[in-house]
Amino acid sequence: MKFVKLLIMIMVCMPFAPAYAHQDPEIAGYINVEGGRIWYRLNGAEHLGERPALIVMHGGPGGTHRGNMPYVSFSDRYPVILYDQLGTGNSDRPNKPANWTVARFVSEIDSIRKALKLQEVIIVGHSWGGTLAAEYAIRRPAGLKGVILSSPLISTPQWIADNQAWIDKLPAKTRATLRKHIAAGTQDHPDYKAAESIFYSNHMCRQDPCPNRHYRRDGPDWNKEMYIYMWGSSDFYATGTLKNYDVSGSLKKITAPTLMICGEYDEAAPESCRKFADRIENSTTVIVPDAGHATMAENEDFYLKAVEIFLQSLK
Repeated sequence: MKFVKLLIMIMVCMPFAPAYAHQDPEIAGYINVEGGRIWYRLNGAEHLGERPALIVMHGGPGGTHRGNMPYVSFSDRYPVILYDQLGTGNSDRPNKPANWTVARFVSEIDSIRKALKLQEVIIVGHSWGGTLAAEYAIRRPAGLKGVILSSPLISTPQWIADNQAWIDKLPAKTRATLRKHIAAGTQDHPDYKAAESIFYSNHMCRQDPCPNRHYRRDGPDWNKEMYIYMWGSSDFYATGTLKNYDVSGSLKKITAPTLMICGEYDEAAPESCRKFADRIENSTTVIVPDAGHATMAENEDFYLKAVEIFLQSLK
């Protein structure tokens, strides 16, 4: 894929400032959206109007902005906006499932741009946030300068198939336990939870403890109810409203330069991420070595350097 060899060469000697040096927001507040208010934080305010703003969307559904804290490192050159989607984190929690739709969550991006008067933006989304980023980019909005799809959910059927393939590679007892309890609907059983943990230690975060705990410490709570309603009880199969979700057929409509980045052992499997990126004319794919779905946490330096090179390539 384009630029990957150059990327790896540059990364070997390219230092990067850690995100934890910039944790405090310069500006924080609330923005009105359909259904309530969302909380946002902004760093790099001095670059507003001069450089495209990075709008960074968290995973879940029901996660929080804290997992995306490494992106604050770019605030020395760009305005960087992290936010909690409606219903989770620091945002309002009306807890109305009628709000929990792809279209309404995508509309939050327009509300942020309008409230902060953002003419040019680079949208970033990790996991479920990648769904929102892809959906937004497909619309080809004015002022969209770049797209970063980080371990994105593009197609639930493909996601499930990929994770069944990962399960096939687990020890026989582990995979049998997972499938037995999923079929029986007994995912609260201790045996299932133990097997689930083995899956996550291979494909969510492969380091123990996961290195991103300093970002999540003292952060706002996520919304488990939203996650279960829209997705299900475990990452590797879906029972919620997203169980038939698939936007892969529309990726060809994305015209903005796009970075697809995922982990070598990601729940968003590398083969599928490459396939999806190939449908976007101006795209680059980077695989984070020995990382699961927690790509930023497991190899933050590599990840941030990949993003840095992509940002430098934008005109």
